Amino acid sequence: MRICLAIKYTLIISIVLILVMSISAFLHIDKVQRIFANKAMHEADLISEMIILDSYHLMLEDNREQLQLMIEKVGASDKIKQVRILGREGVVDFSADKAEIGTALGAKDESCSFCHLPDSRVLSNAPVETRSKLFSDAEGEQSLRIIRGIYNDPNCSTAACHFHDASQSKIGVLDMVLVLDQMTALSKTHHSDVIVSTLIMIVLLSGFHFLLTRRYLSRPIRSLLEQSKALAKGDLSARVRTIPKDELGELAQSFNDMADNLARAQDELKEWGGTLEQKVEERTAEMARMQSQLVRTAKLASMGQLVAGVAHEINNPLTGILMFASLSAKTPELPQQVRDNLELIVSETNRCARIVRGLLEFARESIPEKRPVDLNELLARTLALVSQQAIFQNIEISCRYGKNLPRLQADADQLRQVFFNMIINAGQAMPNGGTLQIKTRLLESGDEILVVIEDSGVGISPENLERIFDPFFSTKSQEGFGLGLSVSYGIIKNHGGRFDVISKEGQGTSFRIYLPLVLDQSVQEGG
Repeated sequence: MRICLAIKYTLIISIVLILVMSISAFLHIDKVQRIFANKAMHEADLISEMIILDSYHLMLEDNREQLQLMIEKVGASDKIKQVRILGREGVVDFSADKAEIGTALGAKDESCSFCHLPDSRVLSNAPVETRSKLFSDAEGEQSLRIIRGIYNDPNCSTAACHFHDASQSKIGVLDMVLVLDQMTALSKTHHSDVIVSTLIMIVLLSGFHFLLTRRYLSRPIRSLLEQSKALAKGDLSARVRTIPKDELGELAQSFNDMADNLARAQDELKEWGGTLEQKVEERTAEMARMQSQLVRTAKLASMGQLVAGVAHEINNPLTGILMFASLSAKTPELPQQVRDNLELIVSETNRCARIVRGLLEFARESIPEKRPVDLNELLARTLALVSQQAIFQNIEISCRYGKNLPRLQADADQLRQVFFNMIINAGQAMPNGGTLQIKTRLLESGDEILVVIEDSGVGISPENLERIFDPFFSTKSQEGFGLGLSVSYGIIKNHGGRFDVISKEGQGTSFRIYLPLVLDQSVQEGG
């Protein structure tokens, strides 16, 4: 069972207060009792002194009857329980109780023990604390016995009675017992007041401690506990609203910081989870593209082997047909119809030879002979050669070459063939005119040069976009073999580069060629 923190600490503090204040009250009561007792002793001693002074003249006159009457009158007071005068030998000479007059007391009697020590020495002029004793009688009534010596005076030995000799120092003892009922009642009242006030102080201090503990300790801890339980159940909005400026406040602030971090972490997880599907799709598309490139590469490799074999097999027969057809067409005796047929055979054979030549170029994986190349200059020369053709009459050509492009290591002839094919394809894609843009720039990574050849032509449909690098596939209605892009793809691949194609049907096509930059060491050393 859980005990409230305020109650637990209040109980502990109350126990400590009870112990401390009980000790304090006991010491206080004891001190007050001693003060009351001391005051009673001095008052009783003063009374005894007054009795002795009053009896002085009666003793000088040896008026025993009058002295006895005075003792009886004093003993009649309700505050005095016993009063008597003892002689030197312990005989009761005068007493408020006439029955004890003439009786002798022993040295061990209470009345004599104040004057005699165990070693039989007699005290002279003893202090009141030595001559007084507090005691309780059989009824439990608190009383005070005080003894006062009556000493010899020169007048006592010269008086008419001549009862005492001048050599005697002590001639008697006044023995008096006072009732301390008033002092006892006052002491009890004071004791009750002390006990009650102590209890009241304990209750008040415990109550204030309970309220303060609950306000400044239990309440902040309870708030922190409630928010911790809410956070444990998944409520990430749980926060401690009231933060005191103490250690508990630092603990509450640490809890709020932890909750903020958990909330941010969950938001990041949700955001990551929300974009996970998109990332998976992007990764899947990338993997599909890589797989497509691998398939295309494998297809090109296998196609290259097949084409190389076929081209070699048909190249020799075509050469023989072309040679004999050309020689036969030059015979003057042939009829015109036969000569026309032979010329047609020569023309188609030449066409077949060009196809075979293209097949061989496609199949041949020639190793690039790399030398330092100025890419902007290579593009400018290729464009100057191609732009004179008739298909570029209605086409506006825009060139934006990157400034201070570093020279790259490449095979200039092979790159010229790639750019030639790209520019020709762009011109054929704009039969009714348009805009051709050629751009070059160094990428921010600094390790690649980007070449962009972009036209505003008819574009490529999505279903044909994935097949444009396949051999013998062409989107043009004009005469063509469908090998230009395949050959260009192989050249760029052999240079360590890559192709990107962006096209929308009816809006044009953008070919992006990324060529890895290998700086010319001689240029660097010379610069």
